[in-house]
Amino acid sequence: MSMFDVFDSPVIQERLPEATLETFQMVGWSTVLTAILGLPLGLVLHVTARGGLAPNAVVNRVLGLIVNIGRSLPFLILLIAIIPFTKLIVGTNIGPKAVIVPLTVGAVPFFARLVETSVREVSPGKVEAARVMGSSRLQIVSKVLVPEALPSIVSGLTVTTVALISYSAMAGSVGGGGLGFLAVSYGYNRYMTDVMVVTVIVLILIVQVVQLVGDFLVRRLDHR
Repeated sequence: MSMFDVFDSPVIQERLPEATLETFQMVGWSTVLTAILGLPLGLVLHVTARGGLAPNAVVNRVLGLIVNIGRSLPFLILLIAIIPFTKLIVGTNIGPKAVIVPLTVGAVPFFARLVETSVREVSPGKVEAARVMGSSRLQIVSKVLVPEALPSIVSGLTVTTVALISYSAMAGSVGGGGLGFLAVSYGYNRYMTDVMVVTVIVLILIVQVVQLVGDFLVRRLDHR
């Protein structure tokens, strides 16, 4: 059998495009939701930290504890542990739509810490200069911290998206759909090695494309 005969497989012709689309949906939606929720959470962690714009030990410790707990849980355990919450949000715990919930819950703490680290690297001199000019805290955050840290934040979001692709494949093993489900249900359970190999190649290609796009955006945003 030649390499190109692999693409004659009905499973690859019919299920691979569908599974790839499901993976795009899961990763795409969870990346957007992670950015929306993780960015402000990371900023609050930085602003309320000691030496921040609005130090608040209680808020910082509570949020830090929540973030640390979220980052401590292996994704597979998190996926199972929050099944009731997933059903409450989307009405089911099976399929690509349901997986978006644990993917987002798992990625938000991870991305928030990356945002906090990115913002922390902004030169204190630029923040002080904005203070001297009379900028409010909100203005300093929106016009100094976020723009200055944006290349690093985008780099962090790229790393998070690659992690989400890995998580989505893992979720496929427990009925989440997508390329992970295709690899397990056909490649592993039915011993269809060709399906497994093609699925792995597609996942690698997706990760490569995401990383290339992320690196391109970082270069365009970084004016240092």
